[in-house]
Amino acid sequence: MKYKEIQLFSSKECNDKLKEALNYLVKLKLAHSVSPIEDPMKIRAARKSIARLKTAQNSCRSNH
Repeated sequence: MKYKEIQLFSSKECNDKLKEALNYLVKLKLAHSVSPIEDPMKIRAARKSIARLKTAQNSCRSNH
């Protein structure tokens, strides 16, 4: 998910997407600890999208 796409979200949508992304990351980490997942770069991509969502969330708070 690109940052420009995230900027178009409302604050509620952003919160919902952040919760989904955090749950997805937890599931990926659990699956990877049990047996190595096929594409470990998915974990890095999930972390980056969480960081983008948090950045957008913080910029919304500072603007309002």
